[in-house]
Amino acid sequence: MKMKKKLLMAAAFAMACTMAFTGCSSSSSSSSDAKTEETEAADDNVLTVAMECGYAPYNWTQPDDSNGAVQIKDSPDYAYGYDVMMAKKIADALGMELEIVKLDWDSLVPAVQSGTVDCVIAGQSITSERLEMVDFTDPYYYASIITLTKSDSKYAEATSVADLAGATCTSQQNTVWYDVCLPQIPDANILPAQESAPAMLVALDADKCDIVVTDQPTGLAATVAYPEFTMLDFSGTDGEFQVSDEEINIGISLQKGNTELLEKINGVLATMTEDDYVEMMNEAIAVQPLSE
Repeated sequence: MKMKKKLLMAAAFAMACTMAFTGCSSSSSSSSDAKTEETEAADDNVLTVAMECGYAPYNWTQPDDSNGAVQIKDSPDYAYGYDVMMAKKIADALGMELEIVKLDWDSLVPAVQSGTVDCVIAGQSITSERLEMVDFTDPYYYASIITLTKSDSKYAEATSVADLAGATCTSQQNTVWYDVCLPQIPDANILPAQESAPAMLVALDADKCDIVVTDQPTGLAATVAYPEFTMLDFSGTDGEFQVSDEEINIGISLQKGNTELLEKINGVLATMTEDDYVEMMNEAIAVQPLSE
């Protein structure tokens, strides 16, 4: 899923990419409440979108509206990044006003479940576990898995997961990166998971580990914050991390049963191609705070 030139970089690139898991009720009263909330959301003609506003290049917080940033609800600050760009595109296409709500990662899924927000656009993987709690749109990004290390590391020339054998490694807690990918490294010394992506990158910068595993957009943004980092991408080779499509497909989550909004958003996504997603993500990376 960056920090600033050392300490400064850490502040500007606050991000987090983990999972929130809560129970889902399927009672008839819940369904009735969900329908009421869904109707209210549709009636106000405002698309309320939740995100962390701290996970560049997907989303971040900035002090002004430069580049078309959107003011965060109940805050003097603004949000921008790939997720905000996508939210704006969807809201414009649907003829709705856009409202950005800033929440902690662990609060995102509960907010969708309760109907507090219409949807979450926050770099969430479309996993089967999440699908038990919320509905997802078609993917709005495809995030391949990469490895970050320092340029002078003995792992800098690695061309496969096998070449990372024996590495001291970590990643963000409750992510595919930590739970699925790190155990695939032979004889890995897996450190405790980091609470956020910024913390993960700080650990690498401070030489507390040899490598970290994350997704490509996060890796690309990290190399802007840390020029001494090298990104290793084994995707498409025999030595790649073994992950399923659900673990790299990024989707927009909605309250279960909100089929009307789901179909509308999918209709907007259907007008875009994977190349469009890449172009938009590259734009987000180019204007993230750490690139300035």
